[in-house]
Order: sequence, then structure tokens, then C-alpha cells
Amino acid sequence: MIYDHIVQDSQGKDLSLKDYQGKVLLIVNTASKCGFTKQYAGLQDLYEKYRDRGFEILAFPCNQFGHQEPGTNQEIQNFCTDLFSVTFPVMGKIDVNGEGESPLYTDLKKSQGGLLGSAIKWNFTKFLVDRQGRVVGRFAPTTKPQDLEEDIEKIL
Repeated sequence: MIYDHIVQDSQGKDLSLKDYQGKVLLIVNTASKCGFTKQYAGLQDLYEKYRDRGFEILAFPCNQFGHQEPGTNQEIQNFCTDLFSVTFPVMGKIDVNGEGESPLYTDLKKSQGGLLGSAIKWNFTKFLVDRQGRVVGRFAPTTKPQDLEEDIEKIL
């Protein structure tokens, strides 16, 4: 279950996903030097629109795709805040595929293998999680944040 996972925040401190029980989550692997990086603005818009209704976004920077997230955790935080005024949590950098992948991503991928396959193909792959901790959707990097509003509304 998603709430069984411990992740690291941008300061390297352990954070239990149990802290997000009862909330709708959008979990996204991100990168600062990607063609989809502008999606941070759309993600922030979603966060501002729905956070008061129990919606959270958890961004997980990842440098596995084209080395598009080379910065340190602090550099990533500064980038997100300075360029996109991000206020949702941007966690510590992780791997989403392969031998060193985050156990959270192992479970996310298992839950929504289906037509998209299990491997994360690129930055800004999105997983929508309901209030019970079930993954209810996986969205490709090309899916714009605003295109998720109907799905988010259904489970809020």
C-alpha cells in the first residue's frame, strides 16, 4: 500500500506517506531541464485550485531521463520556487526505474502496468491516488496537468 512507504524530503529527512492518508495525491517524477518542465506551472495551478479540498501533489525529481535533473536537492528547490512559485512538496531526487528505483515507484508501476507498461518512460509521468491510497490513474508525460481536472474532481 502506498502509505507504507517512507520517502525523503528535499532535506534528506524521512517522510512517511502515512502523513497523506485520506488525501487525493498526484505523484509526479519531475526534471528541471525537460521539455515538459513548464508543467510545473500547471501543477501549481491544480494545487492551488484543489488543495483546500484535500488534494496534494508530490513531486519526485529524477535524473534518469536525458540527465535532465542534474542539480542538487537545494538547487532543484530554488529552481521550482524561483521560476514557478511551487508551493507543493518537491521531494529529494530519486530513481524511478532500475536497480536503485524507489520502492514507492516499484509499487506505483505494479499498480498501473497495463497498456503503458511498467517502466516509467520519461519525466512528468503522473499517478493519481485516491483517498484510500489506491492508484486510480497513470498519465503520460504529454498529459497536461489541466487535463487531469475531471479525474481529480471525481475522486475529491
